[in-house]
Amino acid sequence: MSALPGSAEGTAVTGLDSSPVEPAPLDLPPLTEQTRLEAREIIARYPQPRSALLPMLHLVQSYQGYVSPEGVALCAEELGLTKAEVGAVATFYTMYKRRPTGRHLVSVCTNTLCAVLGGQRIFDALSADLGVHHDETAPDGSVTLEHAECLAACDYAPVVTVDYEFYDQQDVESARALVAALRRGEKPHPTRGAPLTDFRGISRQLAGFSQYEDPYEMAAAIDAEGHLEPTLAGLRLAVERGESAPPMPVEGPRPPHPSQAQGGPRDGAGETVRPSGRTGQTPGEEAADARVAAADTPAEQAGAAGSHPDAPEPAGRRLPDGETGTETPPAAEPATGTTPTKSKEA
Repeated sequence: MSALPGSAEGTAVTGLDSSPVEPAPLDLPPLTEQTRLEAREIIARYPQPRSALLPMLHLVQSYQGYVSPEGVALCAEELGLTKAEVGAVATFYTMYKRRPTGRHLVSVCTNTLCAVLGGQRIFDALSADLGVHHDETAPDGSVTLEHAECLAACDYAPVVTVDYEFYDQQDVESARALVAALRRGEKPHPTRGAPLTDFRGISRQLAGFSQYEDPYEMAAAIDAEGHLEPTLAGLRLAVERGESAPPMPVEGPRPPHPSQAQGGPRDGAGETVRPSGRTGQTPGEEAADARVAAADTPAEQAGAAGSHPDAPEPAGRRLPDGETGTETPPAAEPATGTTPTKSKEA
């Protein structure tokens, strides 16, 4: 990959953000004692405190819009972890943002099916309209735009989500209209799922707290109807045609290979091999032969053969003169800047 570490292109390709945490902006709301109490409430849900880290990071985002340095410190203090341990998790998962997000997070799927059906064109059009690239926020703070590798909705492609709510079967013009409405402060209803709120609201929900104070709004979000026709189309066709999937075979435990018994070195299938001592081989060689014989598939057989003590050395492990090691091609010596020469002695 040619993209530099920490670049927008590198993040889009690898899914990992190696850029540093951005310093907190001056208008960032502080994490209060209420935040800390809610973090402890999350911790109490788990037998092991560090299991609470993921929802705690969402909690931080619900207050500040991203995982700030202050948020990393709070999680580390409450969980008894180092800031490096917290940062390692926050930089691994793309749902945790390393810089302040806009009011809404717009994710455009650019994985295979969505891309073929127009996902990349949608992303390019929105990028041009907003004047931003991947993981960047419009100057008015309304929208953060990002690539998404897969939104798990291939039957609705191309898919766009806003704050993780689905807007299905989009095209360039419908996606442009959606983002324009978001920038005007509107909240178009998703194709399916709960009513749209904002990025901080959905982050609070992901932390395990309700983002609705009104119980009726909460119920409406849970019971929201959705358009499921693409998902159900295949099922309905199968019913009309009288088609059904074949029954799954019921398999018992695999019988042990004749050469396998309890008490010896374990093979790759979890069985064991007891060397007989009558083959003239070492115990390791005898066990390796048994693993090759017991392999069920060509891949397993190749793996067992490759790890056999008698397997030939892979190419490149021996020099032309038979000495072990890796041959260095003629080149400048690092220390001297000269090209090595062979001795002319007989």
